[in-house]
Amino acid sequence: MAVPIIEFKNFSYTYRTQTKPTLQNISFTVQRGEKILIVGASGSGKSTIAKCINGLIPSTYPGTIEGSLTVNGLNPAQEGIFRMSKEVGTVLQDTEGQFIGLTVAEDIAFALENDRVPLAQMRQKVLEAAETVNVESLLPSVPGALSGGQKQRVSLAGILVDDVDIFLFDEPLANLDPAAGKKTIALIDELNRDKRRTVIIIEHRLEDVLYKKVDRIILIDHGEIAADMSPNELLCTDLLARKGIREPLYISALKYAGCSLRAEDRPEAIAAMNTAPYTAALQNWFKKIAPPPTKADAETALEVRDVSFRYDRKHPYAVDHVSFAIQKGEMVSIVGTNGAGKSTIASLICGFNRQESGEIFLNGEEISSLSIKQRGERIGFVMQNQNQMISKTIIFDEVALGLSVRKVPKDEIQERVSSALKVCGIYPYRNWPVSAVSFGQKKRVTIASILVMNPELIILDEPTAGQDYAHYTEIMEFLRKLNRELGITILMITHDMHLMLEYTDRAIVISGGHVIADGKSSAILTDERITEAASLKKTSLYDLSVRCGIENPAELVDRFIYYERTQRDEAREHA
Repeated sequence: MAVPIIEFKNFSYTYRTQTKPTLQNISFTVQRGEKILIVGASGSGKSTIAKCINGLIPSTYPGTIEGSLTVNGLNPAQEGIFRMSKEVGTVLQDTEGQFIGLTVAEDIAFALENDRVPLAQMRQKVLEAAETVNVESLLPSVPGALSGGQKQRVSLAGILVDDVDIFLFDEPLANLDPAAGKKTIALIDELNRDKRRTVIIIEHRLEDVLYKKVDRIILIDHGEIAADMSPNELLCTDLLARKGIREPLYISALKYAGCSLRAEDRPEAIAAMNTAPYTAALQNWFKKIAPPPTKADAETALEVRDVSFRYDRKHPYAVDHVSFAIQKGEMVSIVGTNGAGKSTIASLICGFNRQESGEIFLNGEEISSLSIKQRGERIGFVMQNQNQMISKTIIFDEVALGLSVRKVPKDEIQERVSSALKVCGIYPYRNWPVSAVSFGQKKRVTIASILVMNPELIILDEPTAGQDYAHYTEIMEFLRKLNRELGITILMITHDMHLMLEYTDRAIVISGGHVIADGKSSAILTDERITEAASLKKTSLYDLSVRCGIENPAELVDRFIYYERTQRDEAREHA
């Protein structure tokens, strides 16, 4: 009988700073060579499980342990972090937090240096690890200058040199574009399949992880195991939806069509699924659901006209003759691979950088001559990490900061801040410390601090990166409310194809500093030429349409998204 490589038995854990256990009486095993996906809402206990496996608990996060845990025959609580690092290699969501060396080669070699491995052997091991993850050409590079996908691979090489038995990935897709995410999942699968490593993946993006087969999905809910099943079994239930996890889009579409899925039809991957039993039901549902209404044209809010920019003359243009226009009241995505020029375009609009040529218009006015401060009074910019935007301790003071520095009278500040806080749904917390509220509420604080300036345009950089489905929906529904009820024009930079489809009817696709597509999100994500050129991920609804004989995949996507929005709005009205 095989001995599990990881075994939790009636295991509970309570952080020293908390009164209730974060993990409650969990029991599960992982066999050697298995690939396990752990999912759950934020705060469910997923990351705590990871910290127990790699020894961070209780070494770094002290608390009370009940029950037992063994990892490769060892008790992590007794062995400590250093000993467990020889058994478990961890790749964090924030890969930059793992970098030690000044070059990629130094960083990969760090564990070997600690073990006093001879130099010739060290160089050989570093090269072998780099070749395994295809970063051998980057060995002289500075880690901080790499793309998100390259950083992931370097972090992985850093644990490969230690020849560990277990790989632990904490949200490996959070900051990656779709193509880099796909490559990362393929690489993890290769290490599991060819190198026979045991793999644990913690991730919110379920459909993206299921691009390659996993053995089991463990669903965590409030510190307990809600399910431990094969993907085929779990996708046939309603457990994921009930526990706040986003199901794959093709699974949602089939369930909306009234299909009762069967595990034997292999629903874990649309490419391999037997869709024949469900084709008639999907076609009938498609014919019945209403298409989305056509929106009337509006005035232009923002126009970027033939803009070019490069950071220095030694490098090619980061933005090369880019032109596009956004109408008043639109919600638009800017998408493309890491390094395509998306964030550079946002920096040019906000004035953080100045274009070499071209013009930028805001509501008909050319703004290239305006300062960052002058543009900031009309254009709001929300960074991916809201903590980098927060300067004050108390929420009211943070939202009032922009008005205070402009010497706005106190009575007007009180009125405008109170109004913005009410719109954002955080007025009851106005006197709370910013540190005391949740991630989603902090995001609202940063948006309120921009709304108080009465902006004509809001730009958001990766507004939902690393968020579970519940927080993702909370943030995006709030932004949709601002867009619909206040008529605020919103431009979002995102890697999230679900966000692009669900919340922005139109997308601008950037590749190599050029606009290669500008049109309906549904049309873009059902066009193989565009998705391949821009390293995007074709929606699984396209594959479902093709397999079920629906001639126009983009039309199915449009109707699916409109149906979901209508259902969500109706549920909210009746809540």
